[in-house]
Amino acid sequence: MKTTAAQPTILNRWSIKKNKACTEKETRVRIFWPHFNIIKSDKKIKMTKKHHKGILKVIHSGQLVSSIHAVMATAAGIIVVSSCKGNVIMDRHWLTTYFVIWYGVPYMSYDIFAMYLSHYYRFRVKGHKDYKSHSLRTVNSFVRKEFLLVLHHIALLTILLPVTLFFRKDQGDYFIGCLFLTELSTPFVSVGKILIQLGMQDCWLHKVNGGMVLLSFFMCRIALFPYIVPFHLPLSTNLGNLCILSPQVYWFVLLCRKGFRLYKRQRDVQNQASPLSSPEPLLDISKAD
Repeated sequence: MKTTAAQPTILNRWSIKKNKACTEKETRVRIFWPHFNIIKSDKKIKMTKKHHKGILKVIHSGQLVSSIHAVMATAAGIIVVSSCKGNVIMDRHWLTTYFVIWYGVPYMSYDIFAMYLSHYYRFRVKGHKDYKSHSLRTVNSFVRKEFLLVLHHIALLTILLPVTLFFRKDQGDYFIGCLFLTELSTPFVSVGKILIQLGMQDCWLHKVNGGMVLLSFFMCRIALFPYIVPFHLPLSTNLGNLCILSPQVYWFVLLCRKGFRLYKRQRDVQNQASPLSSPEPLLDISKAD
């Protein structure tokens, strides 16, 4: 009697087909696994670039708001100073108090928060472990790193505001207007930061903007103070002037040092790009056969 092999049942057929499909799928995955890794890595790169662009938008928007406020403050300062130059003590202009209340105070409050967000996202994109979420540690790190700027903003909110509203006895609008003029350098500083973040620190625009930063900062934040507050005024006024002037001198020195480092780096790059060609060794023809 001739024996025949048992015919596979429906269940066995399904199992064989499934195992065959799994084997083929596993083979395809093994063959194309490097390609899958490339696609996966490419998606990560695209997500990182998209995240980085979002962070740059946050930082650039903060710089834009600072520039807009600086232009408004400078315009207000020009109006107040030109209106009160007759009697610098007693002349008044309504824009002095209104600008401080409705624009100065809200902006300074906003700018502290914007500076913190810029600091937070700048360190987060670098991969710092402490910057996965907002915490007291990130706030503390921001305050320690930007201590002078934070102190500057808090001093304006806690000192300039009460002095402007309550302790001036309706005098000195001219000097408050001169303080508004100190914001003239802010747009140039903001443009410089944006150009550096875009990798354009070697272009001619960054060099021209750097010169404007130094010039406007020196004229409106340093040379202006001895001019608007003569030394024959009371000692308390001159001490207040010195307290405001001191951080401006410190920041100006930092700007000069940063500009010098940038100039030195660009000069080194140019020297490396165009080295002096060394003369080729002369052939000793006397030894030729």
